Amino acid sequence: MQKLTIDWIKDNGLLVFEAITGSRAYGLDTPKSDTDIRGVFVLPKNMFYGLEYTGQVNNATNDIVYYELKRFIELLSKNNPNILEMLNTPESCVLQKHSIMDGMKPALFLSKLCKKTFANYAYTQIKKAYGLEKKIVNPVGEEKKSVLDFCFVHEENEAVGLKEYMKEKNLRQEKMGLTAIAHMRDCYNLFYSDDLPYSGIMRKEESNEVCLSSVPKNEKPIAMLYFNKDGYSVYCKKYKEYWGWVEKRSEERYQTTMTHGKNYDSKSMMHVFRLLLMAREIATERRVNVWRKDREFLLSIKEGKFEYDELLQKAEALKDELPILYQNSDLKAEPDIDVIDALLIKMRGMYYNEVKDHQ
Repeated sequence: MQKLTIDWIKDNGLLVFEAITGSRAYGLDTPKSDTDIRGVFVLPKNMFYGLEYTGQVNNATNDIVYYELKRFIELLSKNNPNILEMLNTPESCVLQKHSIMDGMKPALFLSKLCKKTFANYAYTQIKKAYGLEKKIVNPVGEEKKSVLDFCFVHEENEAVGLKEYMKEKNLRQEKMGLTAIAHMRDCYNLFYSDDLPYSGIMRKEESNEVCLSSVPKNEKPIAMLYFNKDGYSVYCKKYKEYWGWVEKRSEERYQTTMTHGKNYDSKSMMHVFRLLLMAREIATERRVNVWRKDREFLLSIKEGKFEYDELLQKAEALKDELPILYQNSDLKAEPDIDVIDALLIKMRGMYYNEVKDHQ
């Protein structure tokens, strides 16, 4: 079976729509902005009628994404913000457009569902902004801690860190042995011997658990050890999340955040307002304004000219406006699925009739 790729779709002339989207379509691009390409393709007839339906294809970096016609219209019928923006892309950003796309009028799809979809998408951007703030304010050291850093020794009514205890007593962890203490979770009898073959506290640096040893019955523990297992699990999760984020983060976005010094993802907050303002315009103007006339305001958010709490208050005020605006709007409650279904059938039929090679 032929594997669909961006290049294969283009080489076989399956694209019926392709456009530049994202910041360049909004008019919010800067010299360092990426170029995002989105498109719509029609599966060859034999693939469409076959067992496997492919609804979406993207390249490795995800800056080019093509949607199969059915998937594209399905997302439009759900008032997906990104897909509605594609349908309303400014003419200057449209790279190619097949005649079968002429029947896809925005009015067929716009509905009161936009109140929910645009607002929900905006609030995912707020979470992104807050998530970056938490990572910037609470960085995790690059050198990963081990089980030993979460072990504590109780001796003579005091608890000290295991590493500190070993240093003070001139002990080595591989010469130590542990046995579990009944009814005391994560607590162990701690033994030490230069002669007995104890297993140590951990067998290797990347261990996630302490290890137990076989200890002769006549041996006496030198202390009690507590392993903060829950604390270590939380730390490992944070470490993985933080350094995974460092590896994948947009360096430009991160440096922008560090430059303005407000400790939040200002690009995400800019998109919060773009989405909420677009939602308001859909209710009042019955159209999706992709190209932003409020460019200066939105870029001032990206540049970090507002405090985070101030932006949250402004965003809440915008969100609170939407229920009344949509209640008073003459938009339909939701798209007419029967009409949209008939349109999809007509468009696919037109395409297959025109492109004989794909029958």
